[in-house]
Parts: sequence; structure tokens; C-alpha cells
Amino acid sequence: MTQPHLLSALDAAAAIRAGGLTSERLVESCLAHIEARDAAVGAWIHLDGEAALAEARQRDREEPRSALHGVPAGIKDIIDTHDMPTGYGSPIYTPGNRPAWDAACVALLREAGMVVLGKTVTTEFAMRHPGKTMNPADPAHTPGGSSQGSAAGVADYQVPVAIGTQTAGSVIRPASYCGAVGFKPTFGTVPRAGVKPISETLDTVGSMARTVADAGAFVQAMAGIPISSAEARPVRFATCPSPAWHCVEPASAEAMEVARAAAEAGPKDLELPPPCDEVPAAHDVIMPYEGARLLAWEYRAHREDMSDAIRQIVETGLGLDRERYLWALGIREAARAAFESVFDGVDVLITPAAPGEAPEGLGWTGSPECNRIWTTLGVPCITLPGFSPGNGLPVGVQLVGRAGGDAALLAAAAWLHPRLAG
Repeated sequence: MTQPHLLSALDAAAAIRAGGLTSERLVESCLAHIEARDAAVGAWIHLDGEAALAEARQRDREEPRSALHGVPAGIKDIIDTHDMPTGYGSPIYTPGNRPAWDAACVALLREAGMVVLGKTVTTEFAMRHPGKTMNPADPAHTPGGSSQGSAAGVADYQVPVAIGTQTAGSVIRPASYCGAVGFKPTFGTVPRAGVKPISETLDTVGSMARTVADAGAFVQAMAGIPISSAEARPVRFATCPSPAWHCVEPASAEAMEVARAAAEAGPKDLELPPPCDEVPAAHDVIMPYEGARLLAWEYRAHREDMSDAIRQIVETGLGLDRERYLWALGIREAARAAFESVFDGVDVLITPAAPGEAPEGLGWTGSPECNRIWTTLGVPCITLPGFSPGNGLPVGVQLVGRAGGDAALLAAAAWLHPRLAG
């Protein structure tokens, strides 16, 4: 019999409903695999095995509440949990900060009958300074950031699903580097109450999983609304290099070509309307401007406990004037409106998920250049793994849909993913 931790989230939940598996046994299997692999991956910042097992036993006494009832999840450590510490990747809060509440997304996944397994490693305040996590494919390489523990833990079969958040490229890029499916839904789909904010304009809660269906079902559980499509279907694909093509390396370019052929994509190298060219520059303003103000207390009371990288971001943001910020918001709105025209003859874009393979070393989590435009536009994106060119490290491709078109994007991704794996 397949070891429970190797099952997909939906397959594990189905086995629990059928009586062939219990939530307790699934959590035990995950915890055993974490114990065997933790030293090589370092995906977790807080684990309480007994608490997770107690929650799993409670789920086994209940009638199934959702399609993911009894399935454990990893919670990125910028997300509040009432029953374990939340450190936000910062020594300012680690190890003693203990919220009295769950973030809305955590409360909703528990309401769906899921089990909180533990807290996954994040970069400092979900920005640049990395945590301890290593890439499960090669510990000498970064797992990406900021959702590094979530991506690595899922890719290494330590947990079926985990929460990621994205302000620049923090779901899509680490999923590509680690070989997971990363899903960033349309901006605002999952509530952000109880998630440490960096940008009120950009922050998006998403999911890490090993299948497209799992990624969609998990976001649905955290959102408390139906968004996913059960039907995998082909759609009209087009490739789009985006303004980030200048940084794309041969591994990602090769993955794009494979995806183009597998998808039988129509237009090649579709060009975005002119306002989109300025979106990366707008992101360069919005993220530090808002981040500096949302971290105002930490900077004024504990700046000596901030890394040099985070202090620099905050000080850059404090140096930006309101006029420049309003310009950036204007670019974002103009680009969002113009971007709709892209879908007149196309349903889904294929574009790079990351510049290439995960960079060597753990001090740099890689460039988010391939992701910032889509985050700023607020559109849904998903990473599909399935490539190992060059050094044998994972490389994914990114699919992009129209705002609010999450179900259509998931259906297209479910159709394309097995063709890439083949």
C-alpha cells in the first residue's frame, strides 16, 4: 500500500471518507517523513506533533465537512495561528509571539475539516532575507522565497498542501524551483485578515500542492467559496514572454518551448498592451512604499533587529513621495484595464515561472522578475512543474488567466499538466 504521505490531498481525503485511511494515520506518516528529512530540508519553524495528532483524531470522529476533510496543511509563518507561535521570519517576534486568534484563512481551512500540521519557514516578513530552508532537489541551492518552507515541504512529500503568499513572486517562483504546483488566485480571493501585511495593494494568499486539483481545492477551502473546476479541458493557449524575458535563462526558455508544443499554443510570443511595460517600475514603487508604512512600528522600535536587506527596503520606501506612489497606482489601474484585451482571442497565457533553475547558495532566493507583472495586475497564475533540464533541478512554467477566471485557469492547467509530465 502507498505510504499515506505520498498521496495527493484529494486522494488522501477520499481514502479517509471511504474508511481505508484515517486522518491520524495520515498525520503520523507526514510526521515520520518530516523526522527523516528535516535535517536535509528545514521546511518547518514550528511543529507540535501531539497537537496535530489530537486535531486529526477529532476529525476522524466527525462527518466529512469538505473534499479535504482530515488532510493536514502547512501554514506559512507570516500567518497567525492561535495554538502555535507566529514569528513572521523575524527575531523581533521569534520565538515568543503567540496570537490569540487564527488568521481568517486558517480558521476557514479548519472549518473545512483540515488539520494544521505546523508552521513553515518564511523569509523575514515575507521579503528578501532568507530562512533556513534548503531546496529538496539539491540542498546547495535556494528553494526560493518567500514561501520557501511551504514549497519545499510540499515538494518533499512532507505535507500534501501548504499556504504560500505572494507580493512579488513568492508562490510561483519557489514552486518552480522546488518542483511543486503553486497557485496564486485572483487578488482578494482568499481573505488576508491575520496575515502579516507587506502591501495592501499586492499581497495575495495562495497554495502549494503537488497536483492542480489539490491546489484549487485548498484555495477553495481557505476562501470559503467555490472557485475550482472539476473538469480538465483544453483551451486556447498563447505564449507570452512578458517584460521579464531579458532575464530568462536557457532552462526556462526550453521549458516554455516544451509547454508551447504540449499545449498546441496558438499565437507565439504575444505582446502585452503598452501600459503593461511600465508595471515592473510601478511594482518597484508600490511594494516598498506600502511595506515601509506597514512595518513602521518594527522599524522605529526594533530596527536593530531587522536584517540589512529589510532595513534597506523600508528606508527606500520611506524615501518615496506620495506623488510617485500615486503614479504607480495609476499605471497599475491602466494596465489592468488594458490587459483585458489580451483575452479577446486567447484563454490562457504560457509564460516563464522563474528566470531559470534555482540559484546556487542559500543567501539569495532568486529574482521575482517573471512574476511581478502578474502580481501587480492581480490576475490568477499557476506554476506547472515537470521539467529538469540543465543541472537536473526543477523548472516550471507559469500559466496566467484573466482576473476572476480562476476556474478556467485551473481547468486548463489540469489538462496541460499531465502532458508536460509525459
